[in-house]
Amino acid sequence: MATVRPFRALRYAEAAAGPLATLVAPPYDVVSPSEREAYLAQSPHNIVHLTLAEDEEAAARELAAWRKTGVLVEEPEPAYWWLSQRYVGPDGVEREREGFVAALRVEAYENRVVLPHERTHAGPKEGRLRLLRATRTQLEPIFLLWDATIEVDGLGEPDLAVDEGGVVSRLWRLDPAFGDALTGELADAQLLIADGHHRYETALAFHAEDGTEASAWLLAVIVPTDQEGLTIFPTHRVAQAVNGVSGPPIEEPGAELPGLVLYRQGRYELLDAEGPDPEAVERFAPEGVSYTPDAAEAVGAVDRGDAEAAFLLRPTAIEDVWAVAGRGEVMPQKSTFFYPKLTSGLLLLPL
Repeated sequence: MATVRPFRALRYAEAAAGPLATLVAPPYDVVSPSEREAYLAQSPHNIVHLTLAEDEEAAARELAAWRKTGVLVEEPEPAYWWLSQRYVGPDGVEREREGFVAALRVEAYENRVVLPHERTHAGPKEGRLRLLRATRTQLEPIFLLWDATIEVDGLGEPDLAVDEGGVVSRLWRLDPAFGDALTGELADAQLLIADGHHRYETALAFHAEDGTEASAWLLAVIVPTDQEGLTIFPTHRVAQAVNGVSGPPIEEPGAELPGLVLYRQGRYELLDAEGPDPEAVERFAPEGVSYTPDAAEAVGAVDRGDAEAAFLLRPTAIEDVWAVAGRGEVMPQKSTFFYPKLTSGLLLLPL
């Protein structure tokens, strides 16, 4: 069973920390070096000072100082939180995605409670593990999917609200009765990691070496899948070599691709591909692959001569993601691009 519980959130006190808009940021793994510098400059208390600190011990010192001076304060009572994110997607459509924030007990993948759908790499996990050891705090939530429908009405004014990069996040503290109902409904649930595989596996590793009950918990945003605001966008592949892959030429496609498309030398080709597009590209075994969610950027890289070709992918269907995870398999790296990312710095989970 999926075990969740309310938690005593550690969060910014704006009277001491400054405006929330200067304190939040995207997740650590999508912040470029130049963006990191910009977030650091926004405020001496921006969350990036912790998530992308110079070193782990510096992050631990900052965190301790912020708690001591009241920049970060711990909620007096445990609670679940409801999160709404209003955003305009890469397709130009405005949507709202909702879910709830909880402490989730980590479970080994073989227990089939929490399911991965993408492969991970050792490097990012090593750095996150050092940070977790030093801070003993879950600084950012992971994003999980739950095959369910939940609606929450009559929430009133949010307890927290902030616009970060055009994504408006609002949080409401939920009453205990609603939280108890959520706990019961999740008892037989399987959860699918949408975003945060490295952080989840880091939490597993930390609990294995730490051995305490406190270390068995991580911060999670659990999003019901039955909502229009849940979207997956593609991540296109830019390749230095495609090793003879080819298809019949087609006219320049619109936003709705007719299939898996290869672009090179100013022309578009429709490839014969079965299954989800990321898996088809992997079978073609291109070399020197980089990734971008922007199709125009992928095409531009080829036109500039920076790459031989670009694979333009369709979004992976949520049903395909569940099917792969349900079989105990994983998809290639960057098979899904869940938009928007979760905003970091709203709630933290001290262990």
